[in-house]
Amino acid sequence: QVQPIESGGGLVQAGNSLRLSCTDSARTFASTGVAWFRKAPGKEREFVAAISSWNTGITSYSDFVKGRFTISRDNSKTTVYLQMNSLKPEDTAVYYCAVANGNYYGTLENLYRYWGQGTQVTVSS
Repeated sequence: QVQPIESGGGLVQAGNSLRLSCTDSARTFASTGVAWFRKAPGKEREFVAAISSWNTGITSYSDFVKGRFTISRDNSKTTVYLQMNSLKPEDTAVYYCAVANGNYYGTLENLYRYWGQGTQVTVSS
């Protein structure tokens, strides 16, 4: 029933912006923590950002995206966004949306139960 779907990836030049979307129709989506992780070629998957339930909206970010990326929810309660500004070539990766089993919004990927298939973000220099 919980199946997040990512969209919005693409190819951009360094310094430009991109907005990713994570959508899930499950009624529990608004009550759970939602995170973005990414996996660059040849590297381990790493935490990017997370947000708590819709009615609390607490956010957390990896140090390498603070001040550049913003995670948010919309009023429909079905979508979580990742606004990515000032993109760098090192941001190139497959970005995954992950949904926690409860209201967890930390960095540990094993505490997120449901995962999307990913969307490719490529930043050229």
